[in-house]
Amino acid sequence: MSFDTDVLISGAGAAGLTLAIDLARRGVSFRLIEQNTLPFSGSRGKGIQPRTMEIFEDLGVVDRMAAAGGPYPPLCQYRADGTHKMSVLTEADVSPTAAEPYAAPLMLPQFATEAVMRERLSELGHHSHFGTRLTGFEQDAHGVTVRMEHEAGEQVVRARFLVGTDGGRSFVRHALKINFPGEALGVRAIVADVQLKGLDRSAWHRFQFGPPQTQIMICPLAGTDLFQIQAPVALDGDIDLSSAGLTALIGDRTGRGDITVRSVSWSSVYTMSARLADRYRIGRVLIAGDAAHVHPPTGGQGLNTSVQDAYNLGWKLASVLSGGAEILLDSYEAERRPIASNMLRLSTRLLGEVKQGTMRRDREARQLDLGYRGSLLNVPGSAARKVQAGDRAPDAPCCGQGGQRTRLFNIFQGTHWTLLGYQPHDRPSAIPGVRIVIVGAGYELVDEDGDIAEAYGTEPGEWVLVRPDGYIAGIFPATGLQQKLLRYLAHTLPSRPHDTLGES
Repeated sequence: MSFDTDVLISGAGAAGLTLAIDLARRGVSFRLIEQNTLPFSGSRGKGIQPRTMEIFEDLGVVDRMAAAGGPYPPLCQYRADGTHKMSVLTEADVSPTAAEPYAAPLMLPQFATEAVMRERLSELGHHSHFGTRLTGFEQDAHGVTVRMEHEAGEQVVRARFLVGTDGGRSFVRHALKINFPGEALGVRAIVADVQLKGLDRSAWHRFQFGPPQTQIMICPLAGTDLFQIQAPVALDGDIDLSSAGLTALIGDRTGRGDITVRSVSWSSVYTMSARLADRYRIGRVLIAGDAAHVHPPTGGQGLNTSVQDAYNLGWKLASVLSGGAEILLDSYEAERRPIASNMLRLSTRLLGEVKQGTMRRDREARQLDLGYRGSLLNVPGSAARKVQAGDRAPDAPCCGQGGQRTRLFNIFQGTHWTLLGYQPHDRPSAIPGVRIVIVGAGYELVDEDGDIAEAYGTEPGEWVLVRPDGYIAGIFPATGLQQKLLRYLAHTLPSRPHDTLGES
């Protein structure tokens, strides 16, 4: 049976682009389609959380993202009497550590984030097919027959898998008849990217005179000359989103006549809800990102959760396509749906706090503690003093025996699994698709400052197996390592691991 592509991805936003980049670097054939004729031009998701920064480092774009954006500004809250107070949005202690190299969120408008990702995808030899709309599909035991429509007419494509990253109104989710339960949150808001005069760019300005319908926030968008306006509005009725209309809204809610909107580059009116798909997969069709979960924007969780969905799915699809066990795809929903459920609770709670005038963001919002301790893929009983199976694998600075400084994240970067040994007596035999790296005298890494020992708490002779997405699969003792490792990998690595899980 012939196929036109291995994976058809419908939706070229942050989730679709992440999946495409990951599949591209693994040598998996795919097609990325987007029904809109042009890329998204707004700033809707403007916060990149530290865990997502780690993912972007693995995908080779973190420095470009950082260069395009900037730190969150302090919050300036204005009172009705004209006075104001300054505060920070995150906890005071957000300095990087050896184990957590990215501590504070990065501000980067969504359109700029996706532009960097499209550039990376182009470097890998691929691009998004804009103006291509998914119109239907049927699946069988071997693949999915997909019908598409574009400028040149209709087209039928045969793919092994279809992934819907096509947003909250997902065509793929609707076609699969997946329930999308949740609730409307009783909040309607505008968001607009504008050029204006009358406010400086050194702070995120919040004017709070009373109930939500009197509030407005105006935030300078890092890396641009734009401001983002956010304001609750009535649940019904038309909203004037022109320059004059937004200027009038600002004047009404700030009591100031010196703030003028000069131009509007993008705007939207939306009603907030919190919804979570009952399922993430039916057969050979899967959903990810906003197609699987929608939520209020508070806390900057949405784009990040979408990126992490795709990052979790990419290596599993690649492995299954090369003969890996079906349990990998079973684990996708099992791992990611609870994360989304918790994220919906967090963003809804933060929305309530915003209504009360609080905008602080604690460690939970930074997503560094998210993990998969109950995963189907974990080696049972795997725990060290500091970490256990399902935890995010910490970073740590160290030194190579060649004399150069490096980090564990440099070792993990790529499409492989990593087997990290701590002061073992001997080295196991090579395993295709697994990079074996040993810390200790006479081996390749030197834990000069004890950062690896501090982060992992492993005993001499123990081995940590790290998944391609940077989470710990298991912790093995030295006794019987090779046999236990091969038994585990037989259920997770493809039958031909060098095809997709080697360095690329």
